[in-house]
Amino acid sequence: MLIRVEIGIDAPGIDALLRRSFDGDGEADLVQSLREDGLITLGVVATDDEGQVVGYVAFSPVSVEGEELQWVGLAPLAVDKAYQGQGIGRQLVYEGLDSLNEFGYAAVVTLGDPALYGKLGFEPAARFDLRCRWPGTEAAFQVRPLADDALNGVHGLVEYCDHFNRF
Repeated sequence: MLIRVEIGIDAPGIDALLRRSFDGDGEADLVQSLREDGLITLGVVATDDEGQVVGYVAFSPVSVEGEELQWVGLAPLAVDKAYQGQGIGRQLVYEGLDSLNEFGYAAVVTLGDPALYGKLGFEPAARFDLRCRWPGTEAAFQVRPLADDALNGVHGLVEYCDHFNRF
């Protein structure tokens, strides 16, 4: 198993993984449109011994109250069913967080299972007076600071790029 930054040749494998992993084509179409518009800040893949993509996580820019604060959103995260339960998702996220931290990004938000993301250091965003535009997501919307001062004086609406609104 190899965890690494995605490269162009990975795109078809990522697309196939996302189509297998989620109901419908929404996540695959989202990543494709983000990629086409240059809006994937970082993509990390897990490949098996034959080089096939078996896991993927993407990070894309978000703003807070209309300001660019070097924050990104984590979405989607997928691991092939045959490889689940081996900690690959955790490894993908940690590799992404480490790289983003090295690149100087301040914080990461995600919309997902609090039990899963809580184990990865994410906290409820509402605790910091942060929210996203989608109603009923308060419990699932979470944040993980990368910089010590990332949450100082920051509050309000966190907005993903428009591609997420087509979802």
